[in-house]
Amino acid sequence: MEPAVLGGKLASSLVAPLVKKLFVTGGPGAGLVDRPVRLDRLVSFRGERRTLGEREVRLLAGKLVGAALDSPGEQPFPRDETGAVSDALTARLLALGDLDMDDVQAVRLGHGELAARLRRQAAGSGDGLSTDARYFLDSATEWACLHVLEFFTRRSTFVARTLVAQTRGQAELIAKIDELITRIPRPDARDTAFERRYLPYVAEQHNRLTIYGLDLRESPDRWPLEVAYLNLEATLDGEPDRDPVPGESVPVRTGRTPADEVLDKEPRVLLRGEAGSGKTTLVQWLAVTTARAGTLIPYILPLRTLIRTGPLPTPAAFLSAVGCPLSPPDGWTERVLSAGRALVLVDGLDEVPAADRHTTRDWLRGLVHAYPGNRWLLTTRPTAVRADWLAQEKFRELSLAPMGRAEVATFVHRWHEAARAPEYEQRLLDSLRTKRDLSRLVTNPLMCGLICALHRERRGYLPTGRKELYDAALTMLLARRDRERGMGAVDGAELGEEAQLELLQRIAYALVLSGRNEMSLETAEGIVERALPTLAPLGQEGASAALRTLLLRSGVVRRPAEGILDFVHRTFQDYLAARYAVEEGHLPVLTSRAGDSQWEDVIRMAVAHARPRERVSVLRELLARHTPRLTLLALACLEHATALDPAVRAEVEERAAALIPPRTAEAARDLATAGPLVLELLPGPDELTQAEALGVTVAASVLGGEEPDGALAVLRRFREHPDLHVRRQLVGTWHRFDAHEYAGEVLDHIDRTDLLLDCTSPAQLGTLAGMRPWPRLRVSGPHRAEEIVAAVPEPTAVTELSIGENPLLNDLTVLRALPALTRLTYYDCPNALGLDRLAGLSLAELIISSDHAALSGLRALTSLTLLSLVPKLPGTTLTRSLPLEAPLGFLYLGDRCTESTGLRGLAHWKTLHTLSLGALTTELTEEDWREVAALPGLTRLYLNAAIIRDLPASIGRMPELPTVEELFIPSLEGTEHLAALAPRLPNLMRVALLKRRGHDFPMADFAALFPGVELADFND
Repeated sequence: MEPAVLGGKLASSLVAPLVKKLFVTGGPGAGLVDRPVRLDRLVSFRGERRTLGEREVRLLAGKLVGAALDSPGEQPFPRDETGAVSDALTARLLALGDLDMDDVQAVRLGHGELAARLRRQAAGSGDGLSTDARYFLDSATEWACLHVLEFFTRRSTFVARTLVAQTRGQAELIAKIDELITRIPRPDARDTAFERRYLPYVAEQHNRLTIYGLDLRESPDRWPLEVAYLNLEATLDGEPDRDPVPGESVPVRTGRTPADEVLDKEPRVLLRGEAGSGKTTLVQWLAVTTARAGTLIPYILPLRTLIRTGPLPTPAAFLSAVGCPLSPPDGWTERVLSAGRALVLVDGLDEVPAADRHTTRDWLRGLVHAYPGNRWLLTTRPTAVRADWLAQEKFRELSLAPMGRAEVATFVHRWHEAARAPEYEQRLLDSLRTKRDLSRLVTNPLMCGLICALHRERRGYLPTGRKELYDAALTMLLARRDRERGMGAVDGAELGEEAQLELLQRIAYALVLSGRNEMSLETAEGIVERALPTLAPLGQEGASAALRTLLLRSGVVRRPAEGILDFVHRTFQDYLAARYAVEEGHLPVLTSRAGDSQWEDVIRMAVAHARPRERVSVLRELLARHTPRLTLLALACLEHATALDPAVRAEVEERAAALIPPRTAEAARDLATAGPLVLELLPGPDELTQAEALGVTVAASVLGGEEPDGALAVLRRFREHPDLHVRRQLVGTWHRFDAHEYAGEVLDHIDRTDLLLDCTSPAQLGTLAGMRPWPRLRVSGPHRAEEIVAAVPEPTAVTELSIGENPLLNDLTVLRALPALTRLTYYDCPNALGLDRLAGLSLAELIISSDHAALSGLRALTSLTLLSLVPKLPGTTLTRSLPLEAPLGFLYLGDRCTESTGLRGLAHWKTLHTLSLGALTTELTEEDWREVAALPGLTRLYLNAAIIRDLPASIGRMPELPTVEELFIPSLEGTEHLAALAPRLPNLMRVALLKRRGHDFPMADFAALFPGVELADFND
């Protein structure tokens, strides 16, 4: 049986005293002696203080066995085996004195293992017993051992001895750990202390951004990197995802990734970028952010510095080679690299002479192979090394992408923030958007920084002639940048600034003449070779070396593909081509191409380079064509003509003044046909009349589809204009621009008074939630009602809603989420149902223009004061469908609306002051007119001209309506007979005639029909 079962038969009050007799009573204390206190010293039947003998132990065992047999319940074994079981139990209890352990060790063993030890010590003690007797013997042994261990834990010396044993064990463990530490090396504490100094040093040392080549008086050339850093993107060159299985095509990885995240995905990167594209700045940023995070140890290794100081450094000399004043512990860099904790940033491979690049590659290979677990970034200009230069070392090649519009805006903002010149920021952004040559120039941080600096120095104005800007940019790129960065001689021909300009302008002119933007390297080399005799001797390397130097160092031309050359910026090509054309006297060639818009910038730059008399010739040639576009091109050229005959300048300005600003919408549309050049010349809004302001916004709107950036910059200037027509134009041209950008730049700043915002696309509807509330909205297209309501930022602000061309509009109940809604319009929504569910709103105006719209529930809208209907009304009278209790003041009935009802029942609404009848399809009867005549407050009557033209009998039945004071006749074609109206409206005070689109006729034809009445003329 189990010990617990046996325990039920043997009460602890019996077993405990019997077990206690087996042991002697010890004194207090820990029992510390030279040797462990073994159990043979503790039992009472052995040792010097013996109190029990074998006979006494046998008596104790007999009592335990007898008590088990005498207990109630089933007998644990046959009674005839009582003596044998008692003898066996006695043998096991006596074995306690033979165990070589102390009480602490016994407790650690546990009662089960202690019982097993006793069984093994008293071998053969259970032989000859039955199965039940042996089972009882084993259970009794375990039960006795439980009490033995309980006895040990209650002894006064046990707790003390346990603490002593634990202390000795801990001391032994500590000694072993100390020995292990001495055998395994650990990082020197000096490494940690040094890194606490080195990482802040790196973060501070490289947290500065410098633009080389600037000497502008009030423009900073250094500012905090963390403020000005721009996160550019790197393009991933096509590369297989994995090694292909024979006969299998493997997908190629392409796309873009943020440049500062490339090392998170690729441990080894070769990054290519044009001059000024931000390679060195990226290296600094990675070093600063890594040092601050403390995840890796950054090393910046500028090759232009290392190559001048002798052999490339070993890891031990990484810091001293770059002038770091901190001295690391011996072997620190090797330990960092060996542990894979380093970020190694090798900058400027293109700045190493070609003869030394093989050595540089061997140096890199050696480092990568010796310390493979680290992260490596190597930067270079695109043409410095071939594509597979480090392919065997598994370096992934990426290229820095040009700055996009968003990046340029971010850079300009941060530059002005760092320069503490926010007042110039928006003016520069507008210039960059409207002036296309400038926008093509600012595709990298270097050029963008130059323009920011020049713009600020000129107090918010770029130079009156952009020649100065291009001169400064080219001087910086061709000469000063490398010199001021401390660049030494590089491989290839030594070319001064003037020599480079001479070669570049010849290449540019050849490209412009051919109407292309790129040429083969072979063609370019031929151009350079023909130019060399006119230049100072360039050594024996000749045209090939000179062209190689231009590609590698100038930063103006590049090799976009194998064997191809082009300019990094089209504006440099136009500028240099114009410079060469003027030097060679080819101005007639340029003006002969003036009709081609691709030559606009070349001609403008030619005027900048030309002498005063040459400028006169060019401008007069442009004016002689008598076309709006060339007149405006001449006006744009004045910006670059610092010295010019005053008479010619006046003539250009006078001719252009007839075009700009446009004074009508039609003139604005004609002006827009001149192309994006117009955007640079549009004025305002200051000192413009309301008509001129409207003309400028119309012209910019039309050009929004062709040049959205420039058009947006113009429209942005008018966003706070008070004129309603200008504001309507700004709102109405939203669809020509990016929804989110236009909303942020223009719409969200406009005064909403009397304006209805039209959302026609999902993008516009999605943008709505991010703007200030618009009280009046029109949403067109298939949108669910839930989507429309969800897009409204403040449902309580919407007072007017128009929904059109929406087959998804079904349950109007959702519109109850707009509690302030007072005017609802829906058209071409054939599935709209649930008008009665809008009864809880304070709806005052309802316009339903869908031919097949359901009108059930209309009678429940008892708060309506204006109702406009097109669909056919059910029943035979208006009172069957229209809300009887509504205080209607305006009612429009159009098309097939009255086919079955006529105007019967109309007199019920005594509150009507305006009745508008559309192009009805059924004639009006005398009964219909009696209903009209019975309206006591009717003062305005709208009659669509189609009734007069197509249903003349209806007018013949018209009675005298003495209360009508105003008559409106829309959709007139000029052939209608209106003579019958005047006698029937004796108290008429005003007539408004609205001409149908495409029709025109003199008002005099109708004035005589309404003597003494005010006559107004409008276009429909």
